[in-house]
Amino acid sequence: MTLLNLLASRSSRMKASEIRELLKLLDQPDIISFAGGIPDPTLFPAEAIRDAYAEVLGGAEAGAALQYQVSEGYLPLRRWIAGQMGTLDVACDEANIFITSGSQQALDYLGKLFLSPGDTALVTWPTYLGALQAFNAYEPRYDRLRPEGGNMTPDAYRAAAAANGGKVKFAYLVPDFANPTGNTLDRTQREAVLDLAGELDIAVIEDAAYRALRYDGEGVPPILALDCARCGSIDKARTLYCGSFSKILSPGMRVGWVCAPRHVVEKLVLMKQASDLHSPSINQLVMHRVAESVFDGQVDKLIGAYRERRDGLLGALEANMPEGVTWSRPEGGMFVWATLPEGSDATELLARSVKEARVAFVPGNAFYADGTGRNTLRLSFTLADRRAVTEGIPRLAALLKR
Repeated sequence: MTLLNLLASRSSRMKASEIRELLKLLDQPDIISFAGGIPDPTLFPAEAIRDAYAEVLGGAEAGAALQYQVSEGYLPLRRWIAGQMGTLDVACDEANIFITSGSQQALDYLGKLFLSPGDTALVTWPTYLGALQAFNAYEPRYDRLRPEGGNMTPDAYRAAAAANGGKVKFAYLVPDFANPTGNTLDRTQREAVLDLAGELDIAVIEDAAYRALRYDGEGVPPILALDCARCGSIDKARTLYCGSFSKILSPGMRVGWVCAPRHVVEKLVLMKQASDLHSPSINQLVMHRVAESVFDGQVDKLIGAYRERRDGLLGALEANMPEGVTWSRPEGGMFVWATLPEGSDATELLARSVKEARVAFVPGNAFYADGTGRNTLRLSFTLADRRAVTEGIPRLAALLKR
């Protein structure tokens, strides 16, 4: 007996994450991996987290930590996040903050909230694979978002969406140290995204997972801050800001958030009630304690460590890569994006690299909504220690030369 013939049509769009599959390579001790875009576990504030769990469970908050929680999320944590958003020139309060089980759940909820089958989502080419996976379940069509400028007019976007039987619903992007490219949008480009969204009357989903990890240069205001300045208040904004503690404090605790107009938060709360009721209470209480006590110091620690690793990777690429290979030089985040000569296939290269050089990376076509970009690849430097870059990059470069 099989149930496969009973599956909903959307199930055909659900595909395994190439990145999650590649993470399995980390269990092989002789593999040098630049694949997984994950933080270094040796840098987690494990002691502060351990102490916070002990304090919560050993004190008056134990009952609340083990009890059901309101779907919006733990109030003191939401207030802390609202305060952090205020430092980014986003004036808001706890009613504008919605706690999720990681920012991946936020993307899933926003896809469910906005997309009907056949609607269009605007995404960059390439874009975050996890966003494509989250949105795919709601059967959208993708069109190319060009923050740097292009020849697609609002009318052209509308016409293409209508021809597919739907409407343009939102633009999704990672404006700071993007996954996978490491690129950052300047202020002019962010304003251009808002201009386009205004002409199309669509939402903007701002994925800010890496925003705090800036190593060089001056910070750029979040798109939500620019939006609020235009319209006068967050409750009139069209931008939905997705934040996360995963890259700074702990991915395993699965605590993310959405900062958005109240009427959007109210809809997300209804989804949460119908889905998992609320994110784990104890993790929210602990995250609040840890964020209050160590967040800024943790950011400083990560910036120092990851900047050194980024510089090491860039130096190794410069010293070893053959002519015709180019790469991004990110001001922050976790990733370097490499482009091979036309006609190269990074998926085929990966198979050879793992077998012959014992080096892993992520082929770039996984990040393209249409599967193109086969001559690109992503390198993550957060786990790239000195041995990884001094041995792994020369091995990869030698393979490319051959």
